[in-house]
Amino acid sequence: MLQQSMPDPVKDDAITVIAISSLAYIIQDVAHEGLGHAVVAWASGARHITISTVALQSDIGTRWISASGTLVNLVLAAIFWFLLRALPHVKPATRYFFVLNLAAALFTGTGYFFYSGVANFGDWAAVIAGMEPHWAWRVGLVVLGAITYYASMLLVARQFQSFQGAGGSRIRRLSWTPYITEGVVSLLAGLLNPAGLFYVLVSALPSTLGANAGLVCLPFVMQGWGARKTEPVGPIGRSVAWIVAGGVASGLFILVLGRGLTFSR
Repeated sequence: MLQQSMPDPVKDDAITVIAISSLAYIIQDVAHEGLGHAVVAWASGARHITISTVALQSDIGTRWISASGTLVNLVLAAIFWFLLRALPHVKPATRYFFVLNLAAALFTGTGYFFYSGVANFGDWAAVIAGMEPHWAWRVGLVVLGAITYYASMLLVARQFQSFQGAGGSRIRRLSWTPYITEGVVSLLAGLLNPAGLFYVLVSALPSTLGANAGLVCLPFVMQGWGARKTEPVGPIGRSVAWIVAGGVASGLFILVLGRGLTFSR
């Protein structure tokens, strides 16, 4: 018997949701490339680095530098998980910001294990380069990535559960909108990358769209789940502050960091 889903009465402001989505993605990317790769490379003695939205270019390379981006992502995820636990009664827009940052950091951090193991490319391919038997290390990355990524989806889904409405359409809006937003922002910034179109095609888009595929899957993972036995999160209203912050951050991310920033000493 076909059951029709009930209409979801909660109406979130689309522009504010897009702005928050762009901010969460930008924070994750800057943390990965800047606080991770760039800071560790500089502290390791690099004389010349170029940081962009896609990758770090440095005159030195170590396993620690390659691993640092993912490790920073996982630390960032822990911070936002703590904020969600410690501040349960923040405004809907702020809670959504916390949840998206948790998702972006976890999905990127754990997704890199799987991606590098399968493609033999990217940060963790560099970490295991020269380690034998190489096939075993790649298999290990794939297994580690699959387990931790699925666990991450369940953890993020639990946080999204408080946004769940009667018919599930709200979860689709709140999880698919950031996926599309992140893809657009990543593509626009990547097109300006000094490393060229190659890194856009093999790094920027796959790492963004692939890593964040968990957002697309969330409504299916949560299918049949009831709302959490806590007060549901109300609608995300129009917020000029969030919209301005998202617009300014996106402009700087695309036009400034997208072109690359070079530091020498």
